[in-house]
Amino acid sequence: MVISVCIGTACHLEGSYNVIAAFQQMIEKYRLHDNVKIKAAFCMGQCAHQGVCVKIDSKEVQSVTGATAKTFFQENVLAVLKPQG
Repeated sequence: MVISVCIGTACHLEGSYNVIAAFQQMIEKYRLHDNVKIKAAFCMGQCAHQGVCVKIDSKEVQSVTGATAKTFFQENVLAVLKPQG
């Protein structure tokens, strides 16, 4: 799984490095180094949205903030890699 995080000007100002740091903490916490990679990207064409543009593999671009990054990771990464049940 590849998580692309925009580090372009608008997303940088919205806190892209905070989002990346939160994702890195989650990868470390759940020992997902072999399953999840974070990739810096430039403009994904969604600059009008508040937050940082994040895309998982080829899925739709979503807006994430430092405050929502851990929840985003749990719902979109952990839920896929470690399904409940």
